[in-house]
Amino acid sequence: MTEEPAQGAGEAAPTPMQGLAVIEQALATLPLSPGVYRMLDAKGDALYVGKARSLRKRVVAYTQLPRLPERLRRMVFETRRVEVITTASEAEALLLEANLIKRLRPRFNIVLRDDKSYPWLVLSEDHPYPQIAKHRGERRKGASYWGPFASAWAVNQTLTALQRVFLLRSCRDTVFDSRTRPCLLFQIKRCSAPCVQRISEADYGDLVRQAKDYLSGGMPSIQRRLAKEMEEAAERLEFERAAAIRDRIRGLTHVQGRDRVNLDGVGDADVVALHQMAGQSCVQVFFFRGGRNNGNRPYFLSHGKSDQPAEEVIGAFLAQLYDDLPPPPLILVSHDPQDADILADALAIKAGRKVEIHRPQRGDKRAAVEHAATNAREAIERRMAEGAAQSELLAGVARLFDLPDVPERIEVYDNSHIMGTNAYGVMVVAGPSGFLKQHYRKYGIREAKPADGSAPRGGDDFAMMREVFERRFGRALKEDPGRETDGWPDLVLIDGGQGQLSAAREMLNEMGLHDIPLVAIAKGPDRDAGREWFHQTAKDPFQLPPRDAVLYYLQRLRDEAHRFAIAAHRTGRSKQLVRSELDEIPGVGSALKRKLLNHFGSARGVRNAALEDLEKAPGIGPAVARKIYGHFHPTGG
Repeated sequence: MTEEPAQGAGEAAPTPMQGLAVIEQALATLPLSPGVYRMLDAKGDALYVGKARSLRKRVVAYTQLPRLPERLRRMVFETRRVEVITTASEAEALLLEANLIKRLRPRFNIVLRDDKSYPWLVLSEDHPYPQIAKHRGERRKGASYWGPFASAWAVNQTLTALQRVFLLRSCRDTVFDSRTRPCLLFQIKRCSAPCVQRISEADYGDLVRQAKDYLSGGMPSIQRRLAKEMEEAAERLEFERAAAIRDRIRGLTHVQGRDRVNLDGVGDADVVALHQMAGQSCVQVFFFRGGRNNGNRPYFLSHGKSDQPAEEVIGAFLAQLYDDLPPPPLILVSHDPQDADILADALAIKAGRKVEIHRPQRGDKRAAVEHAATNAREAIERRMAEGAAQSELLAGVARLFDLPDVPERIEVYDNSHIMGTNAYGVMVVAGPSGFLKQHYRKYGIREAKPADGSAPRGGDDFAMMREVFERRFGRALKEDPGRETDGWPDLVLIDGGQGQLSAAREMLNEMGLHDIPLVAIAKGPDRDAGREWFHQTAKDPFQLPPRDAVLYYLQRLRDEAHRFAIAAHRTGRSKQLVRSELDEIPGVGSALKRKLLNHFGSARGVRNAALEDLEKAPGIGPAVARKIYGHFHPTGG
């Protein structure tokens, strides 16, 4: 694919016809080949991304303003540049379009706003006794993966079932190598204790093969095999073994009974159903892998305030969903997506095999789609009900603090430390849709010290607050000096009293941010919830009635910031605690440290090892062994 140079006019004052002129000028150089086009505004931000079989023939449609919906007419008026990327086929253009939409999030596109990664199950294959665990992130060699799962809950349920039925270990290799007796999981019959040789390597390998068969959809054959083994054990009067196998069969039965939605005869498939209401769209997806239900997840799409055709919405959703997920062989849908054949071809390119998009009309598949559609409708109804209640609370906040408008973005700040160590400041964000966790930020405190320059004694909260504000708002001013984006707060809440309020206001004033509303929340006597004092500049502090709904909402905001601050502090402290003596050895990285700990069991074991033992350790050559030994024995003793 190739990218064409930008087309368009300069950055004159916007007029309704200027965007139309830009597009007409760009048409002169647009090719007839397939590709992706981007409409950019005066700042160079993407307004809209689209794909085309013929770029020139597709883009010319935007010059026919009377035929365009209001949403696209507004897009044309704001366009100041047109950029295109040519591709070899329309299917490749569709894949590129989906990737750019997810990355650029253009205002006039249908956008899947989902920042969560998907959990998977991973089975390590590079160990005599493979470990089963949940996994997020990049895949590594020497392991097998199953998924995706819709949520951490779904993958945890499957992991528990695998432990109960197949008794596979879930502990890390370092824990496995250091055990001298079985752990609690062995006692509750969720592990076969290979760490202390309670099971042979061959028998454990047989359990691993059974687990793989189960994850690939072979549950019936496993149940028949276990039933036969139980009967044979009972005939040999091995009642303890027969009881253990019976417990494993019960575990399999429990897994089968938990699935409310099943697709008999279907191995890997996704069920995708759309429901639209009041200008909002929700898509519910059920993930089936190996014939098992791996859970479901609702997705809420952003596509402006006007309704979009269901075919267009579900087509855009599928293209973006599988931008970072491997598509299954079968996708069952509630609506036929726009350009379904091209979408199927594009997904087949991504998967390296045929992908079928099917809208079932009868039978179990149709029932599964209807069940997913019901879940989508209920999810959007819950969201609308919660949004209405949230709007009332935000309106109450606006009245309470005399804000000019109902706040769209509230930022809450807190910090956490122990005697000034592992200090973190945090920002949590809330708005009409609730807590916006993708906008949360944590700041490891770098410079906060008492005003006299001495070492921290218990931490200086004012200095910490100053550093957090300087970093947060200093960066915002650098990136958006005109304050034109929606990333600026309509209200800032801090945990503290009049002193913290005065210090925070002084910091904002120094940066020229005089108009940002600021409120400090001070805990009541004996730190009682419900007796908080609220402080604002040039106003007397006040309290709210103990059962006031707005008070509860403000407490939730403050408590969420406090929770996030403590979590950040604990994570930082844990990282410091896990540092060992090995971190002080020059040239010993994480991989080498892991080999040493696996072989010697602990940092103390490495420190006490003889030079000959270090040289014999796997992956440790003579030169490295001498460096490690010299670190712990600088005089050669």
